Amino acid sequence: MATVLLLISHCVFSTTSLPHIVILATGGTIAGTAANNTQTAGYKSGELGVQTLINAVPEMNNIARVDGEQVANIGSENMTSDIILKLSQKVNALLARDDVDGVVITHGTDTLDETAYFLNLTVKSDKPVVFTAAMRPASAISADGAMNLLEAVTVAADPNAKGRGVMVVLNDRIGSARFVTKTNATTLDTFKAPEEGYLGVIVNGQPQFETRVEKIHTLRSVFDVRNIKKLPNVVIIYGYQDDPEYMYDAAIAHHADGIIYAGTGAGSVSVRSDAGIKKSGESRDYRGARFPHRKRRRTVG
Repeated sequence: MATVLLLISHCVFSTTSLPHIVILATGGTIAGTAANNTQTAGYKSGELGVQTLINAVPEMNNIARVDGEQVANIGSENMTSDIILKLSQKVNALLARDDVDGVVITHGTDTLDETAYFLNLTVKSDKPVVFTAAMRPASAISADGAMNLLEAVTVAADPNAKGRGVMVVLNDRIGSARFVTKTNATTLDTFKAPEEGYLGVIVNGQPQFETRVEKIHTLRSVFDVRNIKKLPNVVIIYGYQDDPEYMYDAAIAHHADGIIYAGTGAGSVSVRSDAGIKKSGESRDYRGARFPHRKRRRTVG
């Protein structure tokens, strides 16, 4: 009897001593399925639920106590500011709990870098937050999602992952949400940080961290969305040859709260966008002084 009690006690202790990681699923290719196992394009994203993803990788149970929650189940091209705000608030609430050691978020690759960077600026914790995804649907031969999920949980459960900001883990690489971007529409090794490099790599299931990001993130960030109900409607207008002024008219007509002008070069503003920017500044009746935007002198020739 004493032996049986000892074994039960040992099993309970071993389980509870593992880090507690919560997986938040939002859909994407990692939860996608196709008509056959050789189809890697034209599949349906966001078909599988979070529990199905967890059940497919039982090896995670050797690394952490894993729970899952479905936040959304969409292709990330359909991600919205409402969903990422909800996601940030959910992550903040989870990490504020003493019994949660880290969070893993599954996401579509198309806009993963946008959501990850948003959380990098709005999560108020030094506990690990790790995004992961897949480039092949779960139904494909040699699908990459299961290994990516396992490695993401491994990183989130590693004590050395604390304080590194939001991370992106795919294809054995650990990237910073501030720097990584999707560089290829089909290849597995798509998330890169060409100039800044990676935070580390995963070798034989073991994270090996090499660098830290010195830029402000998470706890030191000035952004706090924990009590915000809705994000402002901000549009992005790109500068290019013959960029039309009517883009600003459309933004004004649809009551945009703000406009970001992504200019060419080091911020050059065309005469058409210059007119649109001035018009945008005149469309609001805020109190206080208005100041003209600074226009950089440019020498032709």
